[in-house]
Amino acid sequence: MGLRMPNVFVSFYEKGITAIQRSQRGIVAMVFPVNNPSDNVTNIYTVDDIPESWNKYKKEQIELALKGYQNSPKKVIVMECQGEVKNTVPKPGGQSGETEEQILEADFSKVLKKLEKVYFNWLVVPGIQDKYTDKIATWIKGMRTTKDIKVCAVLPNCNADHEGIVNFTNTMIKTKAKTFATADYCSRVAGIICGTPAIISCTYAPVPEVQEVEQYTAEEMDTKIGKGEFFFFDDGEKIKVARGINSFVTTMQGKGDDFKKVKLVDLMDMIHYDIKKTAHDSYIGKYANSYDNRCLLITAINGYLHTLETEGLLERGQNNCYIDITAVKNWRESNGLNTREELENMNETQIKELNLHDNAFLGVDLSMLDALENITVKCLVE
Repeated sequence: MGLRMPNVFVSFYEKGITAIQRSQRGIVAMVFPVNNPSDNVTNIYTVDDIPESWNKYKKEQIELALKGYQNSPKKVIVMECQGEVKNTVPKPGGQSGETEEQILEADFSKVLKKLEKVYFNWLVVPGIQDKYTDKIATWIKGMRTTKDIKVCAVLPNCNADHEGIVNFTNTMIKTKAKTFATADYCSRVAGIICGTPAIISCTYAPVPEVQEVEQYTAEEMDTKIGKGEFFFFDDGEKIKVARGINSFVTTMQGKGDDFKKVKLVDLMDMIHYDIKKTAHDSYIGKYANSYDNRCLLITAINGYLHTLETEGLLERGQNNCYIDITAVKNWRESNGLNTREELENMNETQIKELNLHDNAFLGVDLSMLDALENITVKCLVE
């Protein structure tokens, strides 16, 4: 058998060519507080996979997520946690004798630890009470920062001001069959997001089963969007998503408006996951940390980015991985290997070739393609 490309190239190439298929079919994790929780983790791919023995509410929530948008989510991961659930609460606005589940207490600590080891993209907790939304939001923030695991959640009325939290705020969602509370329709929102192809956004995604939501003026909708709210509105013909945004509103240096868009955050999360996992699986510990081998990794990552350009996820010719010269200088100086004066007298190639022990300091410039959402047409009449 003849020589083949180094494995790191093959791995990044494969990650690139499957990017659209993976990112347009996301994974929903769904946690149900129950009186007697099971430790089982159940993967639901289609409605046919839902066990007949499960109660009506659980089946309904999974079916809502599986509706998706242009695609269905890849799967719904169903887990349970300890809770005190009352099943005989009269349903607000329901027909006479109609009841619903009500979560009185819930302990998420065990299931959240388990979720750290489960690969998913979006988390929902159907029927979650207001007193628990901050706990879930804080966990999501910690996963994305402290633990470097890029997951997100859809939560009801949770003004988290964070790119990992979608703040769903409709207070009344009426279908032909019933009227849903906000916390009971987050599963549908997660399904829409996970069923959105990577090259478009869920802005103006129709929700055909919904017949009525609150009425908003144009000014009210602009205000809600400015506050980072995800909501449905009635355009006079159909109910649809106002804009595919998350709850992030307070921009700062290095974290601007791109972080407000669900589409772009999903794309950043995908690239982060692909580069991190592939480097772990195919590079770390498998190569000497020479300048040539660092260049090998850079070339492989650039090949991956160029594949995403071809797939229409990144702008052509504007994405590049490179050695972070500033980081190299800072590391060498902080470890007493060079003085700042010595480093300033070196040229770029000399700095790149310095011994970095077991470190590789890389930077990536990205130019992500957003979806077309704002259209201005100038008509000239003679």
